[in-house]
Amino acid sequence: MSDTIKHGGNLREAARRYAIPLDDWLDLSTGINPRGYPVPPVPPDAWRRLPEDDDGLADAAARHYGAPHALPVAGSQAAIRALPALLRRGTAGVAPLTYGEYAPAFMRAGHAIATLDVTSHDLPDTLDHVIVANPNNPTAERLTRDTLLRWHAQLAARGGTLIVDEAFADVDPAASLSSETARDGLIVLRSVGKFFGLAGLRAGFVLAAPSIIDPLRDALGAWTVSGPARHAVVAAFADTEWQRDTRERLQRDGARLAGLIAHHGFNVRATPLFAWMPTHDASGLQHALALRGIWTRLFDLPGMTPSLRIGLPGAEGDWARLSLALQEICA
Repeated sequence: MSDTIKHGGNLREAARRYAIPLDDWLDLSTGINPRGYPVPPVPPDAWRRLPEDDDGLADAAARHYGAPHALPVAGSQAAIRALPALLRRGTAGVAPLTYGEYAPAFMRAGHAIATLDVTSHDLPDTLDHVIVANPNNPTAERLTRDTLLRWHAQLAARGGTLIVDEAFADVDPAASLSSETARDGLIVLRSVGKFFGLAGLRAGFVLAAPSIIDPLRDALGAWTVSGPARHAVVAAFADTEWQRDTRERLQRDGARLAGLIAHHGFNVRATPLFAWMPTHDASGLQHALALRGIWTRLFDLPGMTPSLRIGLPGAEGDWARLSLALQEICA
């Protein structure tokens, strides 16, 4: 099985394909906040010294997310790759259209994969583990806390695990299960890449009981998050005023993006960080936008309606550029 999984952000590939210079693109292919946290200057020691586990980052993350325990990792992607090998082998339920790394990670660790019906009240007895994004990427579907806690109880009763990827949950902290992660068999993954707009840091957190965190720490080894990244994350967590203002802005911008797309006749679902539109001509629409130097993310899986995910523009000029492009294409 190939380890090559397509993600958004592959702008250099688009620039080569369409012969448009890299600097001339508007990249809307990810769900990353385009106006990220302004990281303060990095102290020289953050570059010179090895990172230290007792520098307060884990405690700062636990406080920020309202969790009993937190383990810093090199982005939630590192945890997605490592966790399946630590779980009892069985059958893992994964939604048919979600983040593309979940199923391959479980398969590499020897688990079977089954399609997860996210509308289910009760999970099938055949499922040992479930991994779900909430809200889901790319479909923007949201599951209630009650549903997720019911699923967790069903899985825990059979010795299984519920993993909830909350990479896009920061705008609505009340929906998070972070505070429940003292429960055995419940793991929440968090990322600073999306809401804080700091994807290049490769920093994230695993929120879980020590029975999960301790073996995962041993599996990942030392120095999983660099000194400069740790400095940036601690500063971002401490800046509650920036967080409040950013939540309000992203709510407005997410609604604006959904409204812009719906205005042109598309069925759209949205989170505050991206909009998703299923349409049979998704490939043609992506191509037409790319000809205008606007890069988006195409999802085209067998047996499913093709769809397009569009991230938030940043500056007003970017909003105007996207609006004009949609107007020209849909005319």
